[in-house]
Amino acid sequence: MTERTAPWLPADWAHPTHVPLSGGHHLRPIRANDVDLDLPAVVGSRDRLWSIYGAAWGWPPADLTRDQDLADLARHEAEIAAHESFNYALFDADETVLLGCLYVDPPERLGADAEVSWWVVDRLVGTELERELDEFVPRWIAQDWPLASPRYVGRDLSWDAWVSLPEVTR
Repeated sequence: MTERTAPWLPADWAHPTHVPLSGGHHLRPIRANDVDLDLPAVVGSRDRLWSIYGAAWGWPPADLTRDQDLADLARHEAEIAAHESFNYALFDADETVLLGCLYVDPPERLGADAEVSWWVVDRLVGTELERELDEFVPRWIAQDWPLASPRYVGRDLSWDAWVSLPEVTR
């Protein structure tokens, strides 16, 4: 294993706070007070999300409660503020429904300077909005993030292959 000694992101870099997509949809950093929109999205797509993230992250648990989700979102909000990792929620124009999430994390496995993944709720799988997100995210990361070699886990590398990579030590 190799230890990561350099800071993950430049100290003076400011993360995007509102990222417009078509149809008024947008990404923005998730907050703890999004729990009442996040919980139905996660629980409603739980089986598929577990098939994606379960082996790697152990998430989402089958019995996810509001309090557990609130604690997760508060942790994400604190990590975003500290520039430790980033969780963006995909919203409709009025932020009345959470439609998915995007994660930009420091690498846990060797071979990349970030690990990026995203999902949409079950009802959006195979839709134009999912296709737009799939095309948009790599372009956005390349243009707006100070990363040289991001890894798109589940896209350019399967989760099973990712789990088998050597871990980065901190």
